Amino acid sequence: MTQQQRAEQFRALHQRAGAFPIPNPWDAGSARLLEHLGFEALATTSSGLAYAKGRLDYHVTRDEVLEHLRALSEATKLPISADLENGFGDDPEVCADTVRLAAEAGVVGGSIEDATGDPDGPIYCIEHAVARVRAAAEAAHSLAIPFTLTARCENFLHGRPDLNDTIGRLQAYQEAGADVLYAPGLTSEDQIRAVVSAVDRPVNVLAMRGTGIDLARMSQLGVKRVSVGGALCRAAAAAIVNAAREMKDTGSFAWLDAALPPEELTAALR
Repeated sequence: MTQQQRAEQFRALHQRAGAFPIPNPWDAGSARLLEHLGFEALATTSSGLAYAKGRLDYHVTRDEVLEHLRALSEATKLPISADLENGFGDDPEVCADTVRLAAEAGVVGGSIEDATGDPDGPIYCIEHAVARVRAAAEAAHSLAIPFTLTARCENFLHGRPDLNDTIGRLQAYQEAGADVLYAPGLTSEDQIRAVVSAVDRPVNVLAMRGTGIDLARMSQLGVKRVSVGGALCRAAAAAIVNAAREMKDTGSFAWLDAALPPEELTAALR
């Protein structure tokens, strides 16, 4: 499948009825496994990639992310949307360059967030944030493929649970040209409903622990896309930790009974 076809397929997922799940692999192997399980699209995770490299989130360079995107794009035929963090720079043109480089690496979508990386001022002022989204959108829409740009408002992940400001930012990012809108950290149906009803672009929601909101309910709320961030990577890490603790602390190898059969992994990689 060509990149053009994958880009068109990804756009089509946002235009059909209901919400679709978009899981987040952290390496080529997990991407192949998710494709084998029948998912229709994938999204990368900055935290999952960082953990896989033994680092903290936001401690991976743009060059390393681009290498990661190329590896995943070569490993699977599925459309991939890239977590491009804050574009790897404050300047709007850096965001635009990051979008163009991501497309060259093979992905068909990507997100730009409004988090600065500075704990003393974690969110860009609205004017600068809009300029960054606008530059990224112009770059995305100038490409030969229909690249899907997602704009992220990071308020809720950085101690600013201001729903009105979050909605105002998403509306501004919509006007700046974003194709999909995303405010990770929403935890209630009321919050999700308020965001969806305030914009006219597809909305991505991050599935959150303990909310009890499943995919069917997300669809009823008007959500278009549901991602899980680094949660699958953490779930895999939990399985490793629990098995290793059992082996180390009790000498038991009973955890082998829950391990994925090698035949299933082999089937995913064929």
